[in-house]
Amino acid sequence: MDIHEYQAKEILGRFGVPTPCGGLAWSPEQVAYQVRQIKEGPFVVKAQVHSGGRGEAGGVKVCKTDEEAHLYAKNLFGMELRTKQTGARGKDVYRVWVEEATDIAKEMYLGFVLDRKSERIMIVASKEGGVEIEQLAEEQPDTLIRMVIDPAVGLVDYQARELAFALGLSGPQIGQMITVLKACHSAYSELDATMVEINPLVITGAGDLLALDAKMSFDKNALYRRPEILALRDSSQEDPREAVASDNGLAYVGLNGDIGCIINGAGLAMATMDMIKLSGGEPANFLDIGGGASPDRVCQAFRTVLSDQNVSVILVNIFAGINRCDWIAEGIVQAYEQLDLKIPVVARLSGTNENEGRNILRMSGLEIKTAETLAEAAELAVAVRTIA
Repeated sequence: MDIHEYQAKEILGRFGVPTPCGGLAWSPEQVAYQVRQIKEGPFVVKAQVHSGGRGEAGGVKVCKTDEEAHLYAKNLFGMELRTKQTGARGKDVYRVWVEEATDIAKEMYLGFVLDRKSERIMIVASKEGGVEIEQLAEEQPDTLIRMVIDPAVGLVDYQARELAFALGLSGPQIGQMITVLKACHSAYSELDATMVEINPLVITGAGDLLALDAKMSFDKNALYRRPEILALRDSSQEDPREAVASDNGLAYVGLNGDIGCIINGAGLAMATMDMIKLSGGEPANFLDIGGGASPDRVCQAFRTVLSDQNVSVILVNIFAGINRCDWIAEGIVQAYEQLDLKIPVVARLSGTNENEGRNILRMSGLEIKTAETLAEAAELAVAVRTIA
C-alpha cells in the first residue's frame, strides 16, 4: 500500500528525519491559509498523488507570492495528473501540500528496499538526486551505492558513517546523515514497510540535511496489525478494479488484455496467463480467489472482472484442493443469474468434487463452455473471444 508524500514526511519526521515546514490543503482557500502560516515566500505547491515525476507533469511549482500559489492551486485541484508512472489514465488531484521553499546546495538520493536475493533490507543511495531511481540505474549506474543491513544487529553506526563518507559528506553532516539513516531504518522495520525513499535528500545552503520529498510503501499482508497505517490509505489513487477487489478480499491486478481470469492460486494464475498468451490472447487481469472460495466469493470475483469494460470473455481455471469444484460451479451459475452475463464463459474445473461441479454446469442449461485441460481452456477462450 502506498501513501502520499505529506503522510510519509509526517511519519519520517516522527522518527527524526528533518523536513521542510508545510501544511495540507483540500481547496485553494486552504492553500491561501497554509501560505499565510508559512508567512515568507517563495512557496512550493505540490499535488498529492501516488506517482513520481509530478514536477515534469506540472504537479509541482515554486510560487513567489500568495496570489501565485492560490491561482496555481485553483487550476491544480480536480485535474487528472498524468506522469510517466501513471500512464494515460492519470490520477486525480484532491490534496495539495504547501511548504516553504528550500535553498538547495546539493541533491542526493536515499532509499531503503527489500533485497529478495540477500533476504535483507538494502540501502540504495546516490550523490545524484531529484530523478527516478530507475533512470539513475540506467543512465548513471556507477553513482549508486548499495549497502545491506544484517537483521541480527540492524543498522550500525560504522555503516552509516561509511555511507555518509561515500556520499561526500563531512563535518556535522556526518552526524545528521547517521540520524536520517537510523530514522529511516526504524520506520521501515517498525511499520512493516516495503520501501522508504527520500528523493531528493538535500544539503541546504546552510549545510544541513533536509528531506524535500518522501515516499513509503507498506506490506498489505501486515496491515491487519498496523491500523494507523491502514487509516492512511487513499483508495482514490488506486486502480478502481483493484480497490474493489481488495475490499472484498480478492487478489487482483489489472492488465491490458481482454480475457478475464478467475483462478485459484498465484502459481496457477501465472501459468494460465502464460498459456493465454501462448494461444494468441491477452489476459485482462490476474485474479486469485484463494482457497475455500464460497459461491458468493466466486460471484464477487465475476463482478470484479466485469468492472473492466475491455473484458470480452471470462476464463475460470480451478484446480481444487481446499476449494471445491461444486462451490465454484454454483458461483458461476449465481453470477449468470445476478449479473446478467452477456459474454462467453470458459470453465476448466479439476480436483475436489470436479464431477459434481461439471454436472452443476451441465444441468444449469447455461451456455458455459467447458475444457478438460488448461491448454484447451486457453485456446477455447481465445477462439470464442475472436468470434465475439
